[in-house]
Amino acid sequence: MCVKHLKPRIYYFHPISLIITIHLVLLINIPVYDAQVDYGKYYSECSKNATFRCGETTLGLVYYPFWGETIRPSYCGLKEFELSCENNTKNNEIPVMDIGSGNKYRVADIYSLAGEIILNRYAHKLKETCAPKFSSTTLNTKLFEYGPGTEDLYMFYGCPLDLHVRLKLGIPNNFTCRTREKRTKVIFGVESHLKDDLHRLNKLCKPPIRVPVNWTDLENLPTNVTQLLQRLSERKFAVYYKINETACRDCWGAGTGRVCWNGAEVGVNSRNNTGKKIRIAVGTSGGVMLLLLLVIFILYRRRKAKHGPSGISPNVSFNSSTMSDLGKEGTCMGVPTFSYSELEKATNFFDSGNELGSGGFGTVYKGKLTDGREVAVKRLYENNFKRVEQFMNEIVILAGLHHPNLVVLYGSTSHQGRKLLLVYEYIPNGMVADHLHGDSAQPGSLAWKTRLSIAIETASALSYLHASDVIHDPPRCEDHEHSVRQQLSCQSTPGYVDPEYHQCYQLTDKSDVYSFGVVLIELISSMPAVDISRHRHEINLAKLAINKIQADALHELVDTNLGFESDGEVRNMIADVAELAFRCLQSEREMRPSMEEVHKSLKEIQGRC
Repeated sequence: MCVKHLKPRIYYFHPISLIITIHLVLLINIPVYDAQVDYGKYYSECSKNATFRCGETTLGLVYYPFWGETIRPSYCGLKEFELSCENNTKNNEIPVMDIGSGNKYRVADIYSLAGEIILNRYAHKLKETCAPKFSSTTLNTKLFEYGPGTEDLYMFYGCPLDLHVRLKLGIPNNFTCRTREKRTKVIFGVESHLKDDLHRLNKLCKPPIRVPVNWTDLENLPTNVTQLLQRLSERKFAVYYKINETACRDCWGAGTGRVCWNGAEVGVNSRNNTGKKIRIAVGTSGGVMLLLLLVIFILYRRRKAKHGPSGISPNVSFNSSTMSDLGKEGTCMGVPTFSYSELEKATNFFDSGNELGSGGFGTVYKGKLTDGREVAVKRLYENNFKRVEQFMNEIVILAGLHHPNLVVLYGSTSHQGRKLLLVYEYIPNGMVADHLHGDSAQPGSLAWKTRLSIAIETASALSYLHASDVIHDPPRCEDHEHSVRQQLSCQSTPGYVDPEYHQCYQLTDKSDVYSFGVVLIELISSMPAVDISRHRHEINLAKLAINKIQADALHELVDTNLGFESDGEVRNMIADVAELAFRCLQSEREMRPSMEEVHKSLKEIQGRC
């Protein structure tokens, strides 16, 4: 899980057909891979079982960035996320890790989908009330933050006895200690309670010991000092881990010649491959597969015969002469350029009321051009260091692909300007998620045959994307040497991503297949891909579906409004689609079908109606 992520809301639904854009319609970065790199032993080592066992504790779903002697080598994760086994005071083996303070903490559980770790201070027991042997819990704030309901409790030792006359709030929670014939006060409380007295306490007392506590614990603090400190030294607390884009970027690669694992080159040479040519998987997990929820269309209608087949070859190529168009005034890769002021006016100065969604690289607004066209304007985040690269990537890819189910790129601002905006066809009818399990969901509003048709057209578009070998020679722009070099980003949505994504590997076409399997289950169940209100073993829809199918309990998964129990034809079709989804969700990529096979299977299922 590359950082904590919220699924972006996108509106893309065509009134006539399912329109799919290459990267989740505007919001997700386009993942890229060199399909011919042989990861050899690195892939083998890093793809080991993701279950960490230590003594009587089993931690499941332990993916990147975690590593440890019993699960995978250090180059498969980040150094700060080492899991190890140690003996506690009762000589029992327990899983432990360091969260930044130099002290190791017991790992009670890991919720990879939520990016959450449950810890407690197993090794720092209280022996003396007035001379506690445990130190502060100091988080590495670049990687961790406390979970909801957790706050630091400050314990100030060595405070003067007359402290109460110097504090604005009077005497907070305290007790008296006697050491070497001297009596002192010990003051304790959370930051929100101590408020303005914190700076005085820091001056008048010894540096505080800080320990995390849950707000519920604060409501019933023991009056006995020993019991109080014993609780503080043993209670569990939650932290979220944050894997930022920089950490992921170093892992995904360092150019076409070397493979980079967590920032360190390991010498996997790929120069015996196709050299300059890079095959772009225009939508691997985190790319095309948000596609499905973000870009599948709800008010589905059969495309009228007059539209016919697109007649566009799936093979598109780019060369350096094409790239030179990026600098021409009035056009960018053959698409029109708009002025910033024109798009600012079209979106009513990017009014929040026109906001359609946001994602890893930008926010999308609805707008209306002076010629009357309604458009979707994507504004890239200004504080994103990859914004120029992302901007040019989208133009290079989208300008060269044409398919009935792909959203049209109308144009952009100049790449040389400070404000980078992309202008897309606007699709008005909302996203399928809204109609399946969102604000617009109504029982029976989306019939099974409509859902099946949505799946078929989505599979058709994905098959097209997988067949589109977009080739280009990496350009050398003035001061941005690799401005259009495609690199994989960690912008992805939990629930849709190929599990191997979390181990920091390259994503392939089969990663899209996995994600499409999740979408098939959503269409069957009307459940969201991730729902933390479900039982913790069922938060992930893919895992829930696999368990139900293996237990021959498909009926417990299917939306009751689809007629699964009452209509034999519908039941057979849903069962066939569920079986296909099960194949797509296999943990081994080699066991998954190709998107072409998936599309063919769905057409066959529809043909049996």
